[in-house]
Amino acid sequence: MSAPEFIGLILGGIVILLFGGDFLVRGSAALARRWKLPPLFVGLTIIAFGTSAPELVVSVQSALMGAPGLALGNIVGSNIANFLLVLGLPAVLGTIHTTTPGLRRNAMIALAAAVALIVVGWDRQIDMLEASILTITIVLYVGILGILARNNTDDPTLTELTDVDGMDGLPASWRGIIIAIIGGLIALPVGAQMIVIGGTEAARALDVDEAVIGLTALAFGTSLPELATVVMASLRRQADLAIGNILGSNIFNVFAVGGATGLAAGAVGQTLPMPESFFGLDLWVMLGASLVIAAIVLLRRPINRITGAMLFAGYVAYIAYLAQTALA
Repeated sequence: MSAPEFIGLILGGIVILLFGGDFLVRGSAALARRWKLPPLFVGLTIIAFGTSAPELVVSVQSALMGAPGLALGNIVGSNIANFLLVLGLPAVLGTIHTTTPGLRRNAMIALAAAVALIVVGWDRQIDMLEASILTITIVLYVGILGILARNNTDDPTLTELTDVDGMDGLPASWRGIIIAIIGGLIALPVGAQMIVIGGTEAARALDVDEAVIGLTALAFGTSLPELATVVMASLRRQADLAIGNILGSNIFNVFAVGGATGLAAGAVGQTLPMPESFFGLDLWVMLGASLVIAAIVLLRRPINRITGAMLFAGYVAYIAYLAQTALA
């Protein structure tokens, strides 16, 4: 197979992965509603972790198959894409306001997540202890969300997670629920396998580091659902609610996906190596983007068309630089 065919395998895997994650979330949410579980419990477990399932599965699979650059590239690249692309491009269509309650807290946690990933990877690896700390942190974060929800805190992340009754397309019959859950459980590993094989082979065919594939094609593909959500919300003048989803996604990427990936590598007797190349640019772009978004949110400044264009231009420049250096 040639490089374009391996890229096609990656794209096909991303499509299967995203549909699989959606099926699993909807089937599980419908099952939980059938069992009359509290919306708060469903939101903070099934939906919160289920929406991160595509990134989680592909990163864990990459670590288990000896492709750490692909695994961590997915995490770092997705966080960069979320802040620069997913918030930048829709802001060009319409201003995204940042005055929604709860955004300041989540913006600071997302910034702390970026710092945490740099800290744990400073020695160029993530060991079992560091992976455990990341995992414990996401559990604590979800616990805090639960406490805030019980106190009826107006938080956009909580509102979206706990709006189980507002979800469209939930299967109504037991047959539909079972098909959705089983379909999701089958599609996720299949899509992840296609991505890992396609990513590693494409990197070999193009003679580039596999991390570049994770930072670009894979990160862009797994960020597409968030991009579509924010674009639609922007067209409906509701993008200020969608920004909470982006902040939550970045938090889960580092603590949940990063932690699970490190634990998976540890389970097979390895530490998760942090590519040296990340310290040349990628981690600092992620940190810089996190700082910019945190500053905008803390100052309650809207992400207007000019700011959005600057964020989007930053993402285009970053991808262009990666492409130039990889193929040079």
